[in-house]
Amino acid sequence: MTLKYSHILVALDGSKQAEWAFKKSVDIALRNHAALDLVNVVYNRTFGMIEAYDRDYSKKAKIAAREILEKYKKEAEAAGVETVETIIEYGVPKEKIPREIAGRTGADLIICGATGLTGAERIIMGSVSQSIVRYAKCDVLVVRTEDETGRE
Repeated sequence: MTLKYSHILVALDGSKQAEWAFKKSVDIALRNHAALDLVNVVYNRTFGMIEAYDRDYSKKAKIAAREILEKYKKEAEAAGVETVETIIEYGVPKEKIPREIAGRTGADLIICGATGLTGAERIIMGSVSQSIVRYAKCDVLVVRTEDETGRE
Protein backbone atom coordinates (compact mmCIF):
# COMPACT_ATOMS: atom_id res chain seq x y z
CA MET A 1 0.00 0.00 0.00
CA THR A 2 1.30 3.42 -0.91
CA LEU A 3 0.55 6.69 0.82
CA LYS A 4 1.19 8.67 -2.34
CA TYR A 5 -1.43 9.67 -4.89
CA SER A 6 -0.56 9.77 -8.57
CA HIS A 7 -3.86 10.69 -10.23
CA ILE A 8 -6.35 13.05 -8.60
CA LEU A 9 -9.86 13.73 -9.87
CA VAL A 10 -11.60 16.86 -8.57
CA ALA A 11 -15.33 17.46 -9.06
CA LEU A 12 -16.10 21.10 -9.86
CA ASP A 13 -19.50 22.72 -10.25
CA GLY A 14 -18.76 26.41 -9.77
CA SER A 15 -19.81 26.49 -6.11
CA LYS A 16 -17.81 27.90 -3.19
CA GLN A 17 -17.37 24.36 -1.88
CA ALA A 18 -15.93 23.25 -5.23
CA GLU A 19 -13.50 26.19 -5.09
CA TRP A 20 -12.21 24.90 -1.75
CA ALA A 21 -11.97 21.35 -3.14
CA PHE A 22 -9.96 22.71 -6.06
CA LYS A 23 -7.52 24.54 -3.77
CA LYS A 24 -6.96 21.37 -1.71
CA SER A 25 -6.55 19.30 -4.88
CA VAL A 26 -3.79 21.58 -6.19
CA ASP A 27 -1.93 21.39 -2.89
CA ILE A 28 -2.21 17.59 -2.76
CA ALA A 29 -1.23 17.24 -6.44
CA LEU A 30 1.88 19.35 -5.87
CA ARG A 31 2.94 17.40 -2.76
CA ASN A 32 2.47 14.08 -4.57
CA HIS A 33 3.66 15.13 -8.05
CA ALA A 34 0.26 13.86 -9.23
CA ALA A 35 -1.75 14.42 -12.38
CA LEU A 36 -4.93 16.42 -11.86
CA ASP A 37 -8.22 15.86 -13.70
CA LEU A 38 -10.78 18.65 -13.38
CA VAL A 39 -14.28 17.33 -14.04
CA ASN A 40 -17.69 18.91 -14.48
CA VAL A 41 -20.71 16.73 -15.18
CA VAL A 42 -23.57 18.76 -16.61
CA TYR A 43 -26.77 17.38 -15.06
CA ASN A 44 -28.97 16.77 -18.08
CA ARG A 45 -32.08 15.06 -16.73
CA THR A 46 -34.02 18.32 -16.76
CA PHE A 47 -32.91 19.48 -20.22
CA GLY A 48 -36.21 18.53 -21.86
CA MET A 49 -38.23 20.87 -19.66
CA ILE A 50 -35.67 23.69 -19.77
CA GLU A 51 -35.07 23.48 -23.51
CA ALA A 52 -38.80 24.00 -24.09
CA TYR A 53 -38.03 27.60 -23.05
CA ASP A 54 -34.37 27.89 -24.04
CA ARG A 55 -33.28 25.78 -27.05
CA ASP A 56 -29.59 26.55 -26.49
CA TYR A 57 -29.51 25.56 -22.81
CA SER A 58 -27.38 22.46 -23.38
CA LYS A 59 -24.81 24.44 -25.36
CA LYS A 60 -24.79 27.24 -22.77
CA ALA A 61 -24.28 24.75 -19.93
CA LYS A 62 -21.29 23.20 -21.71
CA ILE A 63 -19.76 26.63 -22.45
CA ALA A 64 -20.15 27.63 -18.78
CA ALA A 65 -18.54 24.35 -17.66
CA ARG A 66 -15.65 24.85 -20.07
CA GLU A 67 -15.06 28.39 -18.77
CA ILE A 68 -15.00 27.18 -15.15
CA LEU A 69 -12.61 24.31 -15.89
CA GLU A 70 -10.26 26.37 -18.07
CA LYS A 71 -9.97 28.98 -15.32
CA TYR A 72 -9.09 26.28 -12.80
CA LYS A 73 -6.69 24.60 -15.23
CA LYS A 74 -4.73 27.85 -15.68
CA GLU A 75 -4.58 28.32 -11.90
CA ALA A 76 -3.33 24.77 -11.33
CA GLU A 77 -0.67 25.08 -14.02
CA ALA A 78 0.42 28.47 -12.66
CA ALA A 79 0.79 26.87 -9.23
CA GLY A 80 3.11 24.24 -10.72
CA VAL A 81 0.92 21.19 -11.37
CA GLU A 82 2.52 19.60 -14.43
CA THR A 83 -0.35 17.49 -15.79
CA VAL A 84 -3.84 19.02 -15.76
CA GLU A 85 -6.72 17.74 -17.88
CA THR A 86 -10.33 18.91 -18.11
CA ILE A 87 -13.33 16.63 -18.53
CA ILE A 88 -16.87 17.76 -19.33
CA GLU A 89 -19.64 15.20 -19.63
CA TYR A 90 -23.42 15.12 -19.59
CA GLY A 91 -25.27 12.91 -17.16
CA VAL A 92 -25.87 12.49 -13.46
CA PRO A 93 -22.77 13.63 -11.51
CA LYS A 94 -23.31 11.32 -8.56
CA GLU A 95 -23.31 8.33 -10.92
CA LYS A 96 -20.79 9.33 -13.59
CA ILE A 97 -17.98 10.54 -11.33
CA PRO A 98 -17.48 7.49 -9.08
CA ARG A 99 -18.75 4.77 -11.42
CA GLU A 100 -17.35 5.83 -14.80
CA ILE A 101 -14.96 8.77 -14.88
CA ALA A 102 -12.79 7.78 -11.90
CA GLY A 103 -12.11 4.32 -13.33
CA ARG A 104 -11.56 5.56 -16.86
CA THR A 105 -9.01 8.14 -15.73
CA GLY A 106 -7.26 5.86 -13.26
CA ALA A 107 -7.99 8.16 -10.32
CA ASP A 108 -6.61 7.02 -6.99
CA LEU A 109 -8.15 10.00 -5.16
CA ILE A 110 -11.39 11.91 -5.77
CA ILE A 111 -11.82 15.32 -4.16
CA CYS A 112 -15.19 17.05 -3.94
CA GLY A 113 -16.98 19.67 -1.91
CA ALA A 114 -19.28 18.59 0.92
CA THR A 115 -22.18 20.50 -0.62
CA GLY A 116 -22.76 22.60 -3.67
CA LEU A 117 -26.45 22.35 -4.29
CA THR A 118 -29.44 24.10 -2.82
CA GLY A 119 -31.64 22.12 -0.45
CA ALA A 120 -34.31 21.56 -3.11
CA GLU A 121 -31.78 20.30 -5.67
CA ARG A 122 -30.28 17.95 -3.07
CA ILE A 123 -33.72 16.44 -2.41
CA ILE A 124 -34.27 15.84 -6.14
CA MET A 125 -30.76 14.70 -7.11
CA GLY A 126 -29.39 13.41 -3.83
CA SER A 127 -26.01 14.32 -2.47
CA VAL A 128 -23.24 14.02 -5.05
CA SER A 129 -20.51 13.82 -2.40
CA GLN A 130 -22.40 11.13 -0.50
CA SER A 131 -22.69 9.00 -3.65
CA ILE A 132 -19.03 9.51 -4.53
CA VAL A 133 -18.01 8.30 -1.07
CA ARG A 134 -20.32 5.31 -1.32
CA TYR A 135 -19.47 4.10 -4.83
CA ALA A 136 -15.88 5.17 -5.52
CA LYS A 137 -13.30 2.41 -5.68
CA CYS A 138 -10.55 4.79 -4.56
CA ASP A 139 -9.97 7.20 -1.69
CA VAL A 140 -12.29 10.22 -1.44
CA LEU A 141 -11.64 13.54 0.26
CA VAL A 142 -14.76 15.59 1.01
CA VAL A 143 -13.79 19.22 1.59
CA ARG A 144 -15.73 21.60 3.80
CA THR A 145 -15.52 25.38 3.72
CA GLU A 146 -14.64 27.42 6.80
CA ASP A 147 -18.33 28.33 7.09
CA GLU A 148 -19.25 24.64 7.37
CA THR A 149 -16.57 23.79 9.93
CA GLY A 150 -16.97 26.86 12.12
CA ARG A 151 -13.22 27.64 11.80
CA GLU A 152 -11.94 30.95 10.57
